Amino acid sequence: MARIGLYPGTFDPMTNGHLDVIRRALTLVDHLVVAIGVNATKTPLLTLEERFALIEAEAAPLAKAAGAKVSTTSFSGLVVNAADDAGANVIIRGLRGAVDFEYETQMVGMNRVMNPKVETVFLAASPETQFISSTLVRQIASMGGDILPFVPKSVAGKVLARIAEKK
Repeated sequence: MARIGLYPGTFDPMTNGHLDVIRRALTLVDHLVVAIGVNATKTPLLTLEERFALIEAEAAPLAKAAGAKVSTTSFSGLVVNAADDAGANVIIRGLRGAVDFEYETQMVGMNRVMNPKVETVFLAASPETQFISSTLVRQIASMGGDILPFVPKSVAGKVLARIAEKK
């Protein structure tokens, strides 16, 4: 039986921290489904299609190196339902610090009640990525700062192009 993991998030934009979690998760599962959450009340910087393409392009070499499979999907409801839809029995979550831990442990309890078949695995952020957040990347980019230390080059190009379009 294949081990299928679900890594949910908005990935707007995908950061080096996300890639670090993806790389490490691929050593734990046979197939990692990166699930982009869609919220009708939020307007993301990048389109869903752009996020799919960037994740697939950046994660494919990591999957190949790990001998695993990676795919993308989107979801708009509960993460535990998205895990069921993907056939996943593991939800992968990255933790940057204590605040993330507090929130995520509460979610684990709620998710376990809703779907006890799905386990959650926390991957602590690597020291070199623990301070990176998509929100800060968007803010830095919108103020003309250099985001290349925080995101892959392909992502930086797409983010900067989108910000230029909006001005």
